[in-house]
Amino acid sequence: MNCQAVAEAEKNMVFAARLTQRGHRIATMEDLMALYEKSFSDATLEAISALPHPTVQKFAVITVAVVGASRRFLAQITRHQNEVKFMSASLQYSNYTGQADFAVPYEILTAPAAVRELYLKSCHEGMDCYEKLCSAGIGHDAAGYATPQGLRNVLIISATPYQWKHIISQRVCRRNTDETRIVLLKIWEELYALSPSLFSPSQTGPFCQMDKCLERKMTCGQKLAATMTPEDILRNDYPVLLEGDGA
Repeated sequence: MNCQAVAEAEKNMVFAARLTQRGHRIATMEDLMALYEKSFSDATLEAISALPHPTVQKFAVITVAVVGASRRFLAQITRHQNEVKFMSASLQYSNYTGQADFAVPYEILTAPAAVRELYLKSCHEGMDCYEKLCSAGIGHDAAGYATPQGLRNVLIISATPYQWKHIISQRVCRRNTDETRIVLLKIWEELYALSPSLFSPSQTGPFCQMDKCLERKMTCGQKLAATMTPEDILRNDYPVLLEGDGA
């Protein structure tokens, strides 16, 4: 949502790193601002981003809006609590009567039509129960327990660049559900377009892409090439999405 925050994060990161080495040269606020406004190259940005000093990547907050992911995704992604803030549409205050839509898991999306119909039938039955409960005078909060996990949601996520990279590296791993991977790959795709140096595959991708798989015996055994961008991974693992049939 605040795309300018990516450029701000880049600038603050380089400034913070330079400050640690130039404190003896700063005697006035003018000296400090001159250092803050000093230009830098992509090579400098990438080098500093790769340093084992995450604090320099925590002086800006990037806010992302996710529209249409399921409430199951909400339950999974909100496990990340360190330096991350979430705001979601509320089942307590929102009335989904006649307004429900459902995320379709990729495996079901690519299955025969009968399978997709079976899934959507179950989702609608849950919402039918929700609507009957509301009609019976039950509040939206209590009736919300009858809603399916596939109910589409709206979620706002704010995190520092360092935490975004951490979340992405964990959640685009094939050990996650397809929906979680797809959402985080799309977020990564947007961030990578804004800053290829800060969010490069070598610093943001899953563990197997940056170095080696850490899942040990739970590994998928399908290492991603170091040069693959988020768009490449989406095209390779979820080709149906690129045909315009979004999940």
